[in-house]
Amino acid sequence: MFLKLLGFLSSDMAIDLGTANTLVYVKERGVVLNEPSVVAMIKQNGTTKPYAFGHEAKVMLGRTPSEIDAIRPLKDGVIADFKGSEEMIKHFIHKVHNRRTFTGPLIIVCVPSGSTPVERRAIQEAAESAGAREVYLIEEPMAAAIGAGLPVTEPTGSLIVDIGGGTTEVGVLSLGGIVYSRSVRVGGDLMDDAIISYIRRQHNLLIGESTAERIKKEIGSAMAPKDNRGRHLEIRGRDLVNGLPKEVVLTEYQIAESLADPVHQIVEAVRIALECTPPELSSDIADKGIVLTGGGGLLTNLDKVLSDATRLPVIVAEDPLDCVAKGCGMVLENMKKLKHVLFKQD
Repeated sequence: MFLKLLGFLSSDMAIDLGTANTLVYVKERGVVLNEPSVVAMIKQNGTTKPYAFGHEAKVMLGRTPSEIDAIRPLKDGVIADFKGSEEMIKHFIHKVHNRRTFTGPLIIVCVPSGSTPVERRAIQEAAESAGAREVYLIEEPMAAAIGAGLPVTEPTGSLIVDIGGGTTEVGVLSLGGIVYSRSVRVGGDLMDDAIISYIRRQHNLLIGESTAERIKKEIGSAMAPKDNRGRHLEIRGRDLVNGLPKEVVLTEYQIAESLADPVHQIVEAVRIALECTPPELSSDIADKGIVLTGGGGLLTNLDKVLSDATRLPVIVAEDPLDCVAKGCGMVLENMKKLKHVLFKQD
């Protein structure tokens, strides 16, 4: 009876610990948290303490006084700042796991397929330090494919392309396993950097990450518009010549030009994955096509560019931003059937 009570009180959860956003799925409740992966730390009396997390911390990026440091503790899908990551994970867990319990939650955390054992161990230890009783890891392509509703446990091939903030994960899956996976450190962050560099080069204008992200969402495209102009957007930044605030008008054509290199890297990663796929699975993929997930999958015309390059149908998954978190959650809800896709890092 006491053990049953312990199980009832514990809120097992799955965490999509992304470079840009962290999503938390709680068993039998679904996705209950979706916040930016940002933490603000404050220096007081010689010690550094957490000051703000998530949405509250994101608005501070690039706007903090000297004693406050707003950072993104994950880079390329892995931990770059251990203390910041640990505090952020702890905060998000406590935010959704707000009952006084006798035991910590079981947590499933997703990791990039190209991450090293050391990087995976750091993620596992951060979740353990945040109060988890047990931590399992799952590779991102598998979680994304399950969340997108692909038949990963059947003897048929599926190709998933998950484009996150830090990495693009390309995976060929069959019979509940990953037949081939490739992780390239190209994602939303690199696209933002490409936009910042282009505007600096072409307009002598310095903009911040938030402005670059807004440009990407509003007029970003993987393909140049037919009229060589397309949509347009007014943006403000700092003139690098005289240091004064300046406003310029950008076109969709210019942003497509700035994103050409990151888009090319994603296309090449998919091409290499197709070249390395066994022929029987290739025929399955030719029938079903490629499924795009992640925030990067929402980039205008990326599906068309991929389709033109591979001559395969390309489908953007329903709710691409939530696919990885939902996939982790589905494994959590069906641990007996899907436990073989989980692992621990020694």
